[in-house]
Amino acid sequence: MALSTADRWQQIKENGLKWALAPAALIILYIFFGIFGRNFVSYPTLVNIIDASYYIGFISIGVTFVIITGGIDLSVGTVMMCAAIIGGTAYKTWGWPMWLSLVLIVVIGIAFGFFNGLMVSRLKLPPFIATLGTMMISMGVGSIVSNVQSATFPTRAAADGWFKSLFKIISEEGMTIPTGAILLVAVAIIAHIILSNTKMGRYTYAIGSNKEAARLSGVNVKKWEMMAYVVAGTCAGIGGIAYAAIYTTVLPAQGQGFELFAIAGAVIGGTSLAGGVGTIFGTVIGVFIMSTLSIGLPSMDLQAHYQTFFTGVVVVGAVLLDMYRIRKASEVRVPTPADAYRERTLAAIQELKDQLAAGNGSVSADDKTRINGEIAALQGELKTKYREMKAREKQEQAARRAEERAAEQEFKQLLKAREAAQKSNE
Repeated sequence: MALSTADRWQQIKENGLKWALAPAALIILYIFFGIFGRNFVSYPTLVNIIDASYYIGFISIGVTFVIITGGIDLSVGTVMMCAAIIGGTAYKTWGWPMWLSLVLIVVIGIAFGFFNGLMVSRLKLPPFIATLGTMMISMGVGSIVSNVQSATFPTRAAADGWFKSLFKIISEEGMTIPTGAILLVAVAIIAHIILSNTKMGRYTYAIGSNKEAARLSGVNVKKWEMMAYVVAGTCAGIGGIAYAAIYTTVLPAQGQGFELFAIAGAVIGGTSLAGGVGTIFGTVIGVFIMSTLSIGLPSMDLQAHYQTFFTGVVVVGAVLLDMYRIRKASEVRVPTPADAYRERTLAAIQELKDQLAAGNGSVSADDKTRINGEIAALQGELKTKYREMKAREKQEQAARRAEERAAEQEFKQLLKAREAAQKSNE
């Protein structure tokens, strides 16, 4: 059945904030820094924004899966760095070939993701506690394996530095091409397809919306909840490769704080911390918003710590917006007489329009003129009568509230008089 104009408008209002706010915020932010920042609108600045989005973008994609299930992963940042430093140690100290070291980085990320999923889904540990423990474990494991030594990956000019070209190509003329954006978009597309078009994605949303209802519906909650953490670990491993490609040197016991930026990117992009709601492309846009802040604020002569402040403000705003969306979605709307009149009139107008569309070519000119006249009359009547009915309802509502306040005030005065009488009798 075709949606009426009112239904379509209601859908736009309900989904507009969720789908349009993050892209609009990114565009507005870029324009703002372009106007007030110094040399912000330039190709090198754009490359810097993209470079700053790689590793946070990958772990944000992974943590989006976890948050949609209603969980949280505080270990993605340290797991990423642990995997990177172990991979660097395997190459530098153990003599492994570069390709095998890169595979090891991803495998370590998957292993930690499996460990997190096991604790949350099988052992029933709270995700916050489980991943907080994994955060500390991964920091310790990285330091133990590397013997508290930094791991240095080969430079771009070295033969084994080929993997750096996956994320950035620098031509002989000094031209920089951020090829990592292609890889980030590719991973985002794959993750989007998994969430949107596969059984895993459907079950991920179902678990986040209502875990018990999903279990009673036959969903293997333990399996698919674990898979969300495995995806997060896999993305942490890919993020470790991206970090090594961009910064070359990896220090031990690092990564704390990256998980907060990853979670912030997901939340800014519209992922609900309550679970059941979120999109991959929204998360990617949230990450680019934070990267734009980190590059744009210095262009206005503001220090980097301002990024933390403004990121916090944006996260709080995103959470408040999500709470508002949840509250509005859970409200039971009782249509007023004015709303019922509006719906009936819009349905009548739509029916007349359908008559014109169905009889296109067979409706006579007189009938077409008559139907158009009826449509115009109904639209004019709707415009005036609906406004009058809404105004009358607002007046009646204000009168009821005034009566309620007066009754409440009268009741308070009665209680005070009773208390005064009791004190006088004593």
